Amino acid sequence: MIAIDTNILVYAHRSELPHHSAALRLLGELAEGEAPWAIPWPCAYEFLKTVTHPRIFLRPTEPATAVEDLESLLDSPSLVMLGQGPAHRGHLRRAVLGGAAVGSTVHDAHIAALALEHGVTELLTVDRDFSRFPGLRARNPFS
Repeated sequence: MIAIDTNILVYAHRSELPHHSAALRLLGELAEGEAPWAIPWPCAYEFLKTVTHPRIFLRPTEPATAVEDLESLLDSPSLVMLGQGPAHRGHLRRAVLGGAAVGSTVHDAHIAALALEHGVTELLTVDRDFSRFPGLRARNPFS
């Protein structure tokens, strides 16, 4: 199963960003396809935080619009939302320690742990930090 990181969601949402068209096309293919794909819950919240943030965007997205866009993805019948399950503790430990996660990379470790817990085979992201987590294949879909 493929999982999508926050930055792919943001690129698809904000038309002024460099990979907008490709990200929008990618999400459309996943959402309309039959193969299961995933978004970790922390990425959904981080998407909302990012696109509505006035220090990140000169004209941030209105919260209602951001939530509606997210909900349109959540309506995809092939989407699996990744949250913590009973085995999460061990995955978190392996991701944090195996990835030497400190500071802001602990958030990435959380996403990696969720992906590994749910059997994600590939995380699509432009964030190279995800390559530090053992067992998780991270790939930039735009390169």
